[in-house]
Amino acid sequence: MSMQDDLNPVDETAATEPAPELTTEPATEPQPEQPQSRKAVWLAMGAVALALGLIWVAPGIDQHVDESAATDGAAAKDYPGEPEDAQAAGKPARLDFTLKDMHGVDVQLASFKGKVILLNFWATWCGPCRAEIPALVELQQQYKDDLVVLGFSVDDTAEKLLPYAAEFKMNYPVLVGIGREDVQEAFGPLFGIPVSVIIGRDGVIAKKHSGIATKEQIEREIKTLL
Repeated sequence: MSMQDDLNPVDETAATEPAPELTTEPATEPQPEQPQSRKAVWLAMGAVALALGLIWVAPGIDQHVDESAATDGAAAKDYPGEPEDAQAAGKPARLDFTLKDMHGVDVQLASFKGKVILLNFWATWCGPCRAEIPALVELQQQYKDDLVVLGFSVDDTAEKLLPYAAEFKMNYPVLVGIGREDVQEAFGPLFGIPVSVIIGRDGVIAKKHSGIATKEQIEREIKTLL
C-alpha cells in the first residue's frame, strides 16, 4: 500500500452500498373548477355594490360632491348604478307575468298598471337588500295611494320569506321568484342584487337602478311619475 493510500483510506462498504432510491409524489390530474352558482355570483356582486354605495354616500368624500350643486346635495351623493341601466328606460315593462306571493296567492303584475310600480329584486341573504328595506317600507306607506312596491325574492322559499317579512314589517307584496328566471331575464340583465325597476303609470320603464339606492334617490324618481 502506498503512502497516498494511507492518507486517503477508502471505506469499501460505502463504495459498494447502493445509492438510496429517490421517491416522487405521483402526479395528480388538476381538478376542473366548479362553476359558481348564481347565488355565489350575486353575493359577490352584492358585496361590491354595497362597498361602492357606502363609499359613494360616505360623509367627507369630497371628490364625489359637486359643491356648485348646493341646491341638490343629495343627488350628488347617490350611487349611480350600472351604465347598462340607462338602456332600460323608455321600454315597455313586461307586466304579463303571474307569480305567487309568500302566502301562495297569485299576483298579476298587470293588475297594478295605472299605479307607479317599484319592482325590487332582492333576497334574504343579501346585505345591501336588507339595508334598502326600511326605505321601501316608508315609501310604500307614504305613497300608498299612487305607488306599489313589489319585492321579487330571487331564490327564497315562501317558508323563509314569511318570518323575514314579519321581522322587517314589509308592508308590500313579497313575490316568490325562485325558479322564475323568465322574469329576471325580462327585466335584466341583472348583474347582482338589489336591482330596482321603476315603472310609470303607463307601463313604461322610467328608471332601472342596479345596486343599493337611498330613499331620497328613489323618492325623486317616484315624484316625477305621480
